[in-house]
Amino acid sequence: MDEALLRSLTPSVLSVLVRRGADFAAAEDAVQDALVEAVRVWPERPPRDPKGWLVTVAWRRFLDATRADAARRRREEAVDKEPTPGPAPTADDTLRLYFLCAHPSLTPSSAVALTLRAVGGLSTRQIAEAYLVPEATMAQRISRAKRTVSGVRFDQPGDVATVLRVLYLVFNEGYSGDVDLAAEAIRLTRQLAAVIDHPEVAGLLALMLLHHARRAARTAPDGSLVPLAEQDRARWDTEAIAEGVGILQGALARDRLGEFQAQAAIAALHADAPTAGETDWVQIVEWYDELARLTDSPVVRLNRAVAVGEADGPRAGLAALAGLDDSLPRHCAVAAYLHERDGDLGTAARLYAEAARKAANLAERDHLTRQAARLNARFRH
Repeated sequence: MDEALLRSLTPSVLSVLVRRGADFAAAEDAVQDALVEAVRVWPERPPRDPKGWLVTVAWRRFLDATRADAARRRREEAVDKEPTPGPAPTADDTLRLYFLCAHPSLTPSSAVALTLRAVGGLSTRQIAEAYLVPEATMAQRISRAKRTVSGVRFDQPGDVATVLRVLYLVFNEGYSGDVDLAAEAIRLTRQLAAVIDHPEVAGLLALMLLHHARRAARTAPDGSLVPLAEQDRARWDTEAIAEGVGILQGALARDRLGEFQAQAAIAALHADAPTAGETDWVQIVEWYDELARLTDSPVVRLNRAVAVGEADGPRAGLAALAGLDDSLPRHCAVAAYLHERDGDLGTAARLYAEAARKAANLAERDHLTRQAARLNARFRH
């Protein structure tokens, strides 16, 4: 049984049912029933047209459920005539499903869960394990999300930016349980890129590939974090880097710059440097200036302060940091790094310890604690 094929067909099959008039929740249930039937039947009797088979079975399951529900008699009258089975135009339907799962009426966490379920084809158990919550909790979240979007009508184009932010949220979850969410986000973004010609979709795909290319070098054998400057660049995935750079160049050539393209350009400059010391920090600062102009994000300005510190010296970096709110995530860690670069080891050690207390996860906390301990040890010797 080709599980990857089933997952790749899920969004287009679901989209066909929604376009034919099924509400989202009922359509999604019918598609899940069809997938279960495919797992049972296909090993012995593989269909010549897998998508057509799934559409036919899912539509029949939907009709059966509709006819069994007396409260839906009026809907039954509207859908009683079964359309000819088989594939339907994919691009518009699939794109509609992405927009539906990223609808602004949903919270970000619900949009991510619904995207993974409806577009990604993951089970509720897989999504729950990936987000480290009980399966019942995730089932409730997905059920509420389906009910929320069931009555949504699409009479205007959806918001591509919202879809991309949902996919980026998926990517940043990384890996947990038996689902690699970073790889899943890349797969879904590739799929989106195949049905919509938009430079920011390409920019996000490039960004994901460039970040993912460094994944193997990000942690030591003991699980501790390895900072970018200390990573073994021989472990970076050169094929993913080359693909990401190529996609980015095609997007930038269209002269419709967006935030994901700018972020990807920064990642590409890091990937292009043979060593950390050869990084083109001046150009990275210029890209951060573009990114700040596009987003006006304090987090972007925080990262820009690091780049300024590398390009123009730690005191210039501290000056860039001075105008930012010190409650920003990672503000203490950035300040500690820049103070250490400037030779103020006492302040740096104190800030590393403070940053460790504020760290969002265990790996980051351990890394920052080690940095503080390293500097404190230098005082004792």
